[in-house]
Amino acid sequence: MNWVQLLKPFRYNQILQDNKSSRTEFERDFDRVVFSESFRKLQDKTQVIPLPENDFVHNRLTHSLETSSVGRSLGRKVSEALLQKYTALQNEISSYDIGCIVAAACLAHDIGNPPFGHSGEDAIREYFLNGNGNELKNLINNPKQWEDLINFEGNANGFKIVCNYSGNDKGLRLTYPTLAAFSKYPKESLPNYSDKKVSEKKYGFFQSEVDYFKDIAEKVGLIQTRNDENLNWCRYPLAFLVEAADDICYSIIDFEDGLNLKWIDFEFAKKLMVPFVTNFDEVKFNQMTREGQIGFLRASAIDFLTNELAEIFMQNEETILSGTFNNSLIKLSSKIELIEQIKTITKEKVYKNRVVLEIEAAGFEVISGLLHICINAVNQHFDAQNNNALKFYRSQKVIELIPEQFIGKGKIPNTDLYTRVMKICEFISGMTDNAAIGFYRKLNGIQLG
Repeated sequence: MNWVQLLKPFRYNQILQDNKSSRTEFERDFDRVVFSESFRKLQDKTQVIPLPENDFVHNRLTHSLETSSVGRSLGRKVSEALLQKYTALQNEISSYDIGCIVAAACLAHDIGNPPFGHSGEDAIREYFLNGNGNELKNLINNPKQWEDLINFEGNANGFKIVCNYSGNDKGLRLTYPTLAAFSKYPKESLPNYSDKKVSEKKYGFFQSEVDYFKDIAEKVGLIQTRNDENLNWCRYPLAFLVEAADDICYSIIDFEDGLNLKWIDFEFAKKLMVPFVTNFDEVKFNQMTREGQIGFLRASAIDFLTNELAEIFMQNEETILSGTFNNSLIKLSSKIELIEQIKTITKEKVYKNRVVLEIEAAGFEVISGLLHICINAVNQHFDAQNNNALKFYRSQKVIELIPEQFIGKGKIPNTDLYTRVMKICEFISGMTDNAAIGFYRKLNGIQLG
Protein backbone atom coordinates (compact mmCIF):
# COMPACT_ATOMS: atom_id res chain seq x y z
CA MET A 1 0.00 0.00 0.00
CA ASN A 2 1.16 3.56 -0.57
CA TRP A 3 -0.03 6.77 1.05
CA VAL A 4 -0.76 8.64 -2.18
CA GLN A 5 -3.32 6.06 -3.30
CA LEU A 6 -4.61 5.50 0.24
CA LEU A 7 -5.51 9.18 0.61
CA LYS A 8 -7.17 9.86 -2.77
CA PRO A 9 -10.63 11.28 -1.94
CA PHE A 10 -12.71 8.96 -4.16
CA ARG A 11 -16.46 8.92 -3.58
CA TYR A 12 -19.06 6.44 -4.76
CA ASN A 13 -19.73 6.72 -8.50
CA GLN A 14 -18.01 10.09 -8.67
CA ILE A 15 -15.02 11.33 -10.68
CA LEU A 16 -12.31 13.15 -8.75
CA GLN A 17 -12.37 16.88 -9.33
CA ASP A 18 -10.38 19.81 -7.99
CA ASN A 19 -12.04 20.98 -4.81
CA LYS A 20 -12.20 24.78 -4.87
CA SER A 21 -14.30 24.97 -1.72
CA SER A 22 -12.95 26.33 1.55
CA ARG A 23 -13.66 22.88 3.01
CA THR A 24 -11.54 19.85 2.13
CA GLU A 25 -13.23 16.63 1.00
CA PHE A 26 -12.45 15.06 4.35
CA GLU A 27 -13.96 17.99 6.26
CA ARG A 28 -17.09 17.41 4.19
CA ASP A 29 -17.12 13.82 5.46
CA PHE A 30 -17.07 15.00 9.06
CA ASP A 31 -19.91 17.45 8.44
CA ARG A 32 -22.04 14.84 6.64
CA VAL A 33 -21.83 12.52 9.63
CA VAL A 34 -22.65 15.33 12.08
CA PHE A 35 -25.79 16.33 10.18
CA SER A 36 -27.07 12.78 9.60
CA GLU A 37 -30.17 11.51 11.36
CA SER A 38 -28.42 8.31 12.44
CA PHE A 39 -25.74 10.30 14.25
CA ARG A 40 -28.29 12.44 16.11
CA LYS A 41 -29.99 9.30 17.40
CA LEU A 42 -26.84 8.36 19.30
CA GLN A 43 -27.84 10.87 21.99
CA ASP A 44 -30.42 8.33 23.23
CA LYS A 45 -28.42 5.13 22.78
CA THR A 46 -26.65 3.29 25.54
CA GLN A 47 -22.88 3.49 25.91
CA VAL A 48 -22.64 1.45 29.12
CA ILE A 49 -25.36 2.69 31.47
CA PRO A 50 -28.79 2.08 29.85
CA LEU A 51 -31.39 4.85 30.24
CA PRO A 52 -29.20 6.84 32.68
CA GLU A 53 -30.70 9.17 35.25
CA ASN A 54 -27.30 10.63 36.17
CA ASP A 55 -26.03 13.61 34.14
CA PHE A 56 -22.40 12.51 34.50
CA VAL A 57 -22.51 9.29 32.50
CA HIS A 58 -21.88 8.99 28.77
CA ASN A 59 -24.18 7.92 25.98
CA ARG A 60 -23.22 6.84 22.46
CA LEU A 61 -23.23 10.45 21.23
CA THR A 62 -20.84 11.80 23.85
CA HIS A 63 -18.64 8.71 23.47
CA SER A 64 -18.51 9.22 19.69
CA LEU A 65 -17.67 12.91 20.02
CA GLU A 66 -14.90 12.21 22.52
CA THR A 67 -13.52 9.36 20.41
CA SER A 68 -13.54 11.68 17.40
CA SER A 69 -11.62 14.32 19.34
CA VAL A 70 -8.96 11.78 20.35
CA GLY A 71 -8.89 10.41 16.80
CA ARG A 72 -8.30 13.86 15.35
CA SER A 73 -5.32 14.35 17.69
CA LEU A 74 -3.89 10.93 16.79
CA GLY A 75 -4.34 11.64 13.09
CA ARG A 76 -2.75 15.09 13.34
CA LYS A 77 0.32 13.75 15.14
CA VAL A 78 0.73 10.92 12.63
CA SER A 79 0.16 13.28 9.71
CA GLU A 80 2.95 15.60 10.85
CA ALA A 81 5.33 12.65 11.18
CA LEU A 82 4.37 11.25 7.76
CA LEU A 83 4.91 14.57 6.02
CA GLN A 84 8.41 14.74 7.49
CA LYS A 85 9.16 11.17 6.44
CA TYR A 86 7.64 11.37 2.94
CA THR A 87 8.25 14.86 1.60
CA ALA A 88 6.47 13.98 -1.69
CA LEU A 89 3.24 13.71 0.31
CA GLN A 90 3.37 17.44 0.97
CA ASN A 91 2.08 17.97 -2.58
CA GLU A 92 -0.84 15.56 -1.99
CA ILE A 93 -2.25 16.36 1.45
CA SER A 94 -2.17 18.98 4.17
CA SER A 95 -1.24 18.28 7.78
CA TYR A 96 -4.96 18.43 8.64
CA ASP A 97 -6.25 15.79 6.21
CA ILE A 98 -5.39 12.63 8.11
CA GLY A 99 -6.77 14.14 11.32
CA CYS A 100 -10.05 14.86 9.49
CA ILE A 101 -10.27 11.33 8.08
CA VAL A 102 -9.72 9.70 11.47
CA ALA A 103 -12.06 12.16 13.22
CA ALA A 104 -14.88 11.52 10.73
CA ALA A 105 -14.46 7.73 10.91
CA CYS A 106 -14.42 7.88 14.72
CA LEU A 107 -17.51 10.06 14.73
CA ALA A 108 -19.40 7.36 12.79
CA HIS A 109 -17.81 4.29 14.39
CA ASP A 110 -20.86 3.42 16.56
CA ILE A 111 -23.54 4.62 14.15
CA GLY A 112 -24.71 1.06 13.48
CA ASN A 113 -25.08 -0.06 17.09
CA PRO A 114 -28.62 -1.10 18.05
CA PRO A 115 -30.45 0.05 21.20
CA PHE A 116 -29.19 -1.11 24.64
CA GLY A 117 -25.49 -1.14 23.78
CA HIS A 118 -23.67 -4.31 22.82
CA SER A 119 -26.41 -6.41 24.41
CA GLY A 120 -28.62 -5.15 21.56
CA GLU A 121 -26.36 -6.97 19.11
CA ASP A 122 -26.64 -10.09 21.27
CA ALA A 123 -30.43 -9.78 21.29
CA ILE A 124 -30.60 -9.75 17.48
CA ARG A 125 -28.24 -12.73 17.27
CA GLU A 126 -30.26 -14.63 19.87
CA TYR A 127 -33.51 -14.06 17.98
CA PHE A 128 -32.18 -15.77 14.84
CA LEU A 129 -30.01 -18.36 16.56
CA ASN A 130 -32.38 -19.64 19.26
CA GLY A 131 -35.57 -17.57 18.99
CA ASN A 132 -38.49 -17.34 16.58
CA GLY A 133 -36.19 -16.15 13.81
CA ASN A 134 -34.55 -19.58 13.65
CA GLU A 135 -37.51 -20.78 11.56
CA LEU A 136 -36.05 -18.75 8.67
CA LYS A 137 -32.85 -20.81 8.62
CA ASN A 138 -34.07 -23.29 6.00
CA LEU A 139 -35.36 -20.43 3.82
CA ILE A 140 -32.08 -18.48 3.69
CA ASN A 141 -29.80 -20.92 1.92
CA ASN A 142 -26.67 -18.80 1.65
CA PRO A 143 -24.48 -19.63 4.72
CA LYS A 144 -22.86 -16.18 4.71
CA GLN A 145 -26.24 -14.45 4.66
CA TRP A 146 -27.42 -16.58 7.58
CA GLU A 147 -24.19 -15.81 9.46
CA ASP A 148 -24.93 -12.09 9.00
CA LEU A 149 -28.06 -12.67 11.09
CA ILE A 150 -26.96 -15.14 13.79
CA ASN A 151 -23.75 -13.16 14.31
CA PHE A 152 -25.24 -9.71 13.71
CA GLU A 153 -22.49 -7.12 13.85
CA GLY A 154 -22.88 -3.41 14.66
CA ASN A 155 -19.78 -2.54 12.65
CA ALA A 156 -21.26 -4.10 9.50
CA ASN A 157 -24.60 -2.43 10.20
CA GLY A 158 -22.82 0.91 10.51
CA PHE A 159 -21.20 0.38 7.12
CA LYS A 160 -24.64 -0.44 5.71
CA ILE A 161 -26.09 2.77 7.14
CA VAL A 162 -23.42 5.09 5.74
CA CYS A 163 -23.70 3.33 2.36
CA ASN A 164 -27.49 3.27 2.14
CA TYR A 165 -28.55 6.33 4.07
CA SER A 166 -32.19 7.34 3.47
CA GLY A 167 -32.80 4.13 1.56
CA ASN A 168 -30.86 5.04 -1.59
CA ASP A 169 -27.67 3.57 -3.00
CA LYS A 170 -25.58 6.66 -2.37
CA GLY A 171 -25.46 6.80 1.40
CA LEU A 172 -23.69 9.73 2.97
CA ARG A 173 -21.21 9.60 0.08
CA LEU A 174 -18.25 9.66 2.41
CA THR A 175 -14.86 9.47 0.75
CA TYR A 176 -13.34 6.03 0.37
CA PRO A 177 -10.44 6.84 2.76
CA THR A 178 -12.96 7.68 5.50
CA LEU A 179 -15.05 4.56 4.79
CA ALA A 180 -11.91 2.41 4.79
CA ALA A 181 -10.74 3.95 8.08
CA PHE A 182 -14.21 3.28 9.50
CA SER A 183 -13.89 -0.44 8.61
CA LYS A 184 -11.78 -1.98 11.38
CA TYR A 185 -12.69 -5.49 10.22
CA PRO A 186 -12.41 -5.61 6.39
CA LYS A 187 -13.84 -9.09 5.92
CA GLU A 188 -17.19 -10.83 5.41
CA SER A 189 -18.93 -12.83 8.13
CA LEU A 190 -17.59 -16.22 7.04
CA PRO A 191 -15.33 -18.02 7.44
CA ASN A 192 -14.38 -17.80 11.11
CA TYR A 193 -10.67 -18.48 10.91
CA SER A 194 -8.99 -20.32 13.78
CA ASP A 195 -5.86 -18.18 13.38
CA LYS A 196 -7.61 -14.82 13.46
CA LYS A 197 -5.66 -11.67 12.72
CA VAL A 198 -6.53 -8.47 14.56
CA SER A 199 -8.55 -7.39 11.50
CA GLU A 200 -10.55 -10.65 11.60
CA LYS A 201 -11.78 -10.56 15.20
CA LYS A 202 -15.17 -9.46 13.84
CA TYR A 203 -16.45 -8.64 10.35
CA GLY A 204 -17.12 -5.32 8.70
CA PHE A 205 -19.80 -5.65 6.02
CA PHE A 206 -22.89 -7.71 5.28
CA GLN A 207 -23.41 -9.67 2.07
CA SER A 208 -25.70 -6.86 0.91
CA GLU A 209 -22.71 -4.46 0.78
CA VAL A 210 -20.07 -6.80 -0.66
CA ASP A 211 -19.78 -5.02 -4.02
CA TYR A 212 -19.49 -1.61 -2.38
CA PHE A 213 -16.66 -2.74 -0.13
CA LYS A 214 -14.86 -4.43 -3.03
CA ASP A 215 -14.85 -1.11 -4.87
CA ILE A 216 -13.44 0.71 -1.83
CA ALA A 217 -10.70 -1.90 -1.31
CA GLU A 218 -9.69 -1.70 -4.97
CA LYS A 219 -9.66 2.10 -5.14
CA VAL A 220 -7.58 2.68 -1.99
CA GLY A 221 -5.32 -0.31 -2.65
CA LEU A 222 -5.98 -2.69 0.25
CA ILE A 223 -4.09 -5.99 0.19
CA GLN A 224 -5.97 -9.31 0.28
CA THR A 225 -4.71 -11.34 3.21
CA ARG A 226 -5.84 -14.91 2.43
CA ASN A 227 -5.32 -17.01 -0.64
CA ASP A 228 -8.87 -18.34 -0.74
CA GLU A 229 -12.17 -17.48 -2.41
CA ASN A 230 -13.40 -15.46 0.57
CA LEU A 231 -13.21 -11.70 1.00
CA ASN A 232 -10.50 -10.64 3.45
CA TRP A 233 -8.28 -7.59 3.28
CA CYS A 234 -5.64 -6.12 5.51
CA ARG A 235 -6.69 -3.09 7.47
CA TYR A 236 -6.55 0.36 5.98
CA PRO A 237 -3.67 1.93 7.95
CA LEU A 238 -5.72 4.69 9.55
CA ALA A 239 -8.19 2.12 10.88
CA PHE A 240 -5.54 1.34 13.52
CA LEU A 241 -5.87 4.94 14.72
CA VAL A 242 -9.67 4.73 14.79
CA GLU A 243 -9.41 1.58 16.88
CA ALA A 244 -6.83 3.24 19.14
CA ALA A 245 -9.07 6.26 19.76
CA ASP A 246 -11.99 3.98 20.64
CA ASP A 247 -9.79 1.82 22.90
CA ILE A 248 -8.50 4.89 24.74
CA CYS A 249 -11.95 6.36 25.27
CA TYR A 250 -13.92 3.32 26.30
CA SER A 251 -11.11 2.08 28.59
CA ILE A 252 -10.72 5.37 30.44
CA ILE A 253 -14.16 6.98 30.15
CA ASP A 254 -16.26 3.93 31.08
CA PHE A 255 -13.99 3.72 34.14
CA GLU A 256 -14.66 7.41 34.80
CA ASP A 257 -18.43 6.75 34.67
CA GLY A 258 -18.00 4.08 37.33
CA LEU A 259 -16.13 6.58 39.50
CA ASN A 260 -18.76 9.29 39.08
CA LEU A 261 -21.51 6.82 39.98
CA LYS A 262 -19.42 5.71 43.00
CA TRP A 263 -19.48 2.11 41.78
CA ILE A 264 -15.65 2.11 41.80
CA ASP A 265 -13.60 3.06 44.87
CA PHE A 266 -11.78 6.34 44.23
CA GLU A 267 -8.61 5.66 46.23
CA PHE A 268 -8.07 2.37 44.44
CA ALA A 269 -8.75 3.99 41.08
CA LYS A 270 -6.30 6.81 41.88
CA LYS A 271 -3.44 4.29 42.27
CA LEU A 272 -4.17 3.00 38.76
CA MET A 273 -4.50 6.41 37.14
CA VAL A 274 -1.69 8.47 38.70
CA PRO A 275 1.07 6.64 36.72
CA PHE A 276 -0.36 8.22 33.54
CA VAL A 277 0.30 11.71 34.96
CA THR A 278 3.57 13.45 34.11
CA ASN A 279 5.08 15.22 37.16
CA PHE A 280 2.18 14.49 39.47
CA ASP A 281 1.71 17.26 42.10
CA GLU A 282 -0.03 15.78 45.14
CA VAL A 283 -0.57 19.17 46.82
CA LYS A 284 -2.37 20.73 43.84
CA PHE A 285 -4.31 17.51 43.27
CA ASN A 286 -5.66 17.53 46.83
CA GLN A 287 -6.90 21.11 46.39
CA MET A 288 -9.28 20.00 43.63
CA THR A 289 -12.87 18.89 44.11
CA ARG A 290 -13.53 15.16 43.71
CA GLU A 291 -15.09 15.79 40.28
CA GLY A 292 -12.05 17.85 39.33
CA GLN A 293 -9.70 15.09 40.45
CA ILE A 294 -11.55 12.49 38.38
CA GLY A 295 -11.52 14.79 35.33
CA PHE A 296 -7.80 15.53 35.77
CA LEU A 297 -6.89 11.85 35.95
CA ARG A 298 -9.02 11.04 32.91
CA ALA A 299 -7.54 13.88 30.84
CA SER A 300 -3.98 12.95 31.83
CA ALA A 301 -4.48 9.31 30.87
CA ILE A 302 -5.98 10.21 27.49
CA ASP A 303 -3.18 12.70 26.77
CA PHE A 304 -0.48 10.18 27.66
CA LEU A 305 -2.00 7.40 25.54
CA THR A 306 -2.67 9.69 22.57
CA ASN A 307 0.98 10.74 22.39
CA GLU A 308 2.29 7.23 22.97
CA LEU A 309 0.04 5.43 20.47
CA ALA A 310 0.82 7.97 17.72
CA GLU A 311 4.51 7.18 18.27
CA ILE A 312 3.83 3.44 18.23
CA PHE A 313 1.98 3.83 14.92
CA MET A 314 4.98 5.54 13.33
CA GLN A 315 7.38 2.95 14.76
CA ASN A 316 5.36 0.28 12.95
CA GLU A 317 4.30 2.34 9.92
CA GLU A 318 6.20 0.31 7.35
CA THR A 319 4.81 -3.05 8.51
CA ILE A 320 1.35 -1.46 8.66
CA LEU A 321 1.73 -0.38 5.02
CA SER A 322 2.88 -3.86 4.03
CA GLY A 323 -0.29 -5.34 5.56
CA THR A 324 1.66 -7.55 7.96
CA PHE A 325 1.16 -5.63 11.21
CA ASN A 326 -1.09 -7.74 13.42
CA ASN A 327 -1.78 -5.99 16.69
CA SER A 328 -3.86 -3.28 18.29
CA LEU A 329 -1.76 -0.22 19.04
CA ILE A 330 -2.95 -0.08 22.65
CA LYS A 331 -1.61 -3.60 23.24
CA LEU A 332 1.89 -2.18 22.68
CA SER A 333 1.46 0.60 25.25
CA SER A 334 3.96 0.77 28.10
CA LYS A 335 0.94 0.99 30.43
CA ILE A 336 -0.89 -2.06 29.07
CA GLU A 337 -0.91 -3.85 32.45
CA LEU A 338 -2.60 -0.85 34.08
CA ILE A 339 -5.05 -0.58 31.19
CA GLU A 340 -5.99 -4.25 31.54
CA GLN A 341 -6.55 -3.78 35.28
CA ILE A 342 -8.77 -0.77 34.57
CA LYS A 343 -10.78 -2.80 32.03
CA THR A 344 -11.19 -5.69 34.48
CA ILE A 345 -12.48 -3.42 37.24
CA THR A 346 -14.83 -1.66 34.83
CA LYS A 347 -16.22 -5.00 33.69
CA GLU A 348 -16.82 -6.18 37.25
CA LYS A 349 -18.11 -2.95 38.77
CA VAL A 350 -19.87 -1.27 35.83
CA TYR A 351 -20.72 -3.70 33.03
CA LYS A 352 -21.98 -6.31 35.53
CA ASN A 353 -23.75 -3.87 37.84
CA ARG A 354 -27.28 -5.05 38.61
CA VAL A 355 -28.83 -1.84 37.21
CA VAL A 356 -27.08 -2.41 33.88
CA LEU A 357 -27.87 -6.13 33.70
CA GLU A 358 -31.59 -5.69 34.48
CA ILE A 359 -32.16 -3.19 31.67
CA GLU A 360 -30.02 -5.16 29.22
CA ALA A 361 -32.05 -8.30 29.98
CA ALA A 362 -35.27 -6.37 29.39
CA GLY A 363 -33.77 -5.13 26.11
CA PHE A 364 -33.68 -8.72 24.84
CA GLU A 365 -37.46 -8.90 25.22
CA VAL A 366 -37.98 -5.55 23.47
CA ILE A 367 -35.71 -6.25 20.50
CA SER A 368 -36.82 -9.85 19.92
CA GLY A 369 -40.44 -8.76 20.19
CA LEU A 370 -40.02 -5.99 17.64
CA LEU A 371 -38.12 -8.26 15.26
CA HIS A 372 -40.84 -10.91 15.42
CA ILE A 373 -43.71 -8.51 14.83
CA CYS A 374 -42.03 -6.54 12.03
CA ILE A 375 -40.50 -9.50 10.16
CA ASN A 376 -43.80 -11.37 10.27
CA ALA A 377 -45.60 -8.28 9.03
CA VAL A 378 -43.33 -7.67 6.05
CA ASN A 379 -43.29 -11.38 5.07
CA GLN A 380 -47.07 -11.68 5.33
CA HIS A 381 -47.43 -8.48 3.32
CA PHE A 382 -45.12 -9.94 0.66
CA ASP A 383 -47.09 -13.22 0.53
CA ALA A 384 -50.40 -11.38 0.27
CA GLN A 385 -49.14 -9.35 -2.70
CA ASN A 386 -47.31 -12.11 -4.56
CA ASN A 387 -48.83 -15.47 -3.65
CA ASN A 388 -52.52 -14.64 -3.27
CA ALA A 389 -52.20 -15.45 0.41
CA LEU A 390 -54.69 -14.30 2.98
CA LYS A 391 -54.35 -10.74 4.20
CA PHE A 392 -53.33 -10.28 7.81
CA TYR A 393 -54.97 -7.11 9.01
CA ARG A 394 -52.61 -6.55 11.92
CA SER A 395 -49.64 -6.86 9.59
CA GLN A 396 -51.15 -4.21 7.33
CA LYS A 397 -51.25 -1.81 10.27
CA VAL A 398 -47.64 -2.59 11.21
CA ILE A 399 -46.52 -2.06 7.60
CA GLU A 400 -48.01 1.42 7.70
CA LEU A 401 -45.88 2.19 10.76
CA ILE A 402 -42.59 1.11 9.18
CA PRO A 403 -40.91 3.77 6.97
CA GLU A 404 -40.82 2.97 3.25
CA GLN A 405 -37.01 2.79 3.13
CA PHE A 406 -37.11 -0.30 5.38
CA ILE A 407 -39.65 -2.15 3.24
CA GLY A 408 -39.31 -1.08 -0.37
CA LYS A 409 -40.47 1.62 -2.74
CA GLY A 410 -44.22 2.04 -2.50
CA LYS A 411 -44.20 -0.27 0.54
CA ILE A 412 -43.64 -3.21 -1.85
CA PRO A 413 -41.31 -5.71 -0.10
CA ASN A 414 -38.21 -7.02 -1.86
CA THR A 415 -38.60 -10.47 -3.41
CA ASP A 416 -35.46 -11.68 -1.59
CA LEU A 417 -36.10 -12.88 1.98
CA TYR A 418 -32.60 -12.01 3.22
CA THR A 419 -33.00 -8.43 1.98
CA ARG A 420 -36.41 -8.09 3.64
CA VAL A 421 -35.08 -9.34 6.97
CA MET A 422 -31.93 -7.19 6.85
CA LYS A 423 -34.01 -4.07 6.21
CA ILE A 424 -36.04 -4.78 9.35
CA CYS A 425 -32.85 -5.37 11.35
CA GLU A 426 -31.59 -1.99 10.12
CA PHE A 427 -34.93 -0.38 11.07
CA ILE A 428 -34.87 -1.69 14.64
CA SER A 429 -31.12 -1.13 15.08
CA GLY A 430 -31.63 2.49 14.10
CA MET A 431 -34.04 3.10 16.98
CA THR A 432 -32.99 4.87 20.15
CA ASP A 433 -33.42 3.06 23.46
CA ASN A 434 -36.58 4.96 24.36
CA ALA A 435 -38.06 4.72 20.85
CA ALA A 436 -37.63 0.93 20.88
CA ILE A 437 -39.31 0.65 24.28
CA GLY A 438 -42.16 2.94 23.22
CA PHE A 439 -42.76 1.14 19.90
CA TYR A 440 -42.72 -2.25 21.64
CA ARG A 441 -45.26 -1.12 24.23
CA LYS A 442 -47.59 0.32 21.63
CA LEU A 443 -47.47 -2.71 19.31
CA ASN A 444 -48.23 -4.97 22.26
CA GLY A 445 -51.05 -2.83 23.61
CA ILE A 446 -49.17 -1.97 26.81
CA GLN A 447 -49.24 1.75 26.11
CA LEU A 448 -51.79 3.62 24.05
CA GLY A 449 -52.02 7.27 23.06
